[in-house]
Amino acid sequence: MKKKVLAVIMAAGLSLTMAACTTQQPAAPAEPTEAAPADPTEAPAEPTEAAEEPTPTEPATETPEEPDAVMTYAEYAAAEVDDPVVIEAYVQATQSWWDGKITVYAQDKDGAYFIYNMTCISQEEADKLTEGTKIRVNGFKAEWSGEIEIADGAYEIVNGDTYVAEAKDVTDKLGTDELIDYQTQKVLFTDMTVESVAYKNDEPGDDIYVKLSKDGAEYDFCLEYYLNGSDEEFYNKVGGLKAGDVVDVEGFLYWYEGVNTHITAVTVK
Repeated sequence: MKKKVLAVIMAAGLSLTMAACTTQQPAAPAEPTEAAPADPTEAPAEPTEAAEEPTPTEPATETPEEPDAVMTYAEYAAAEVDDPVVIEAYVQATQSWWDGKITVYAQDKDGAYFIYNMTCISQEEADKLTEGTKIRVNGFKAEWSGEIEIADGAYEIVNGDTYVAEAKDVTDKLGTDELIDYQTQKVLFTDMTVESVAYKNDEPGDDIYVKLSKDGAEYDFCLEYYLNGSDEEFYNKVGGLKAGDVVDVEGFLYWYEGVNTHITAVTVK
């Protein structure tokens, strides 16, 4: 009986001891909470910045283009080769129209202009460029073997006055440095002696080269076929000149490696 009582008492004490151990054992520390991993396909959020105030834009102020100023002859003469030029002058003669281009001998009261291969859209338009017609030309100053010219030119006809230059006698300028000052102008040479006449390519149908002399010095002249070769009577007259003939010659004072006047009229004395 005592053993049974003792066993009961011991069992009760063990139970209390176990209960005491259970209540005093510290709880395991809580695991730290982690944020869910970011989706690798999503770009990280950009930091948010305050929107900038747009800078007010002032309306652009465009300066209207002013028309190109027309040059005086002195301004044209002073321009450099390759400079853009704008001139007004009067047609004195033209070479044959061809393939949308025409070459013009033009002049005003101060000087003259050789306008090479100026844009001209048709023969009908070319026919309007009659002697004395005033034109405005935009182009570039150029030089070819001594001849000063306007290249890449475009033109418009200017209504109003007309002007036909008279041939200026420059016989006394032959052999002087002053002769070139009359380049491309309509000029006259008097009492010249024919030295030789030759056809380009040695047969009629192209330019005629005429060598004239004065006071023992020789000068080259040319009947430019595209200028007046279609005038059969005049063409034959120049082609028929003989060495020793004395002539007065009018023409445009063209320059090619020296004076090379383009003949427009001949009087045999």
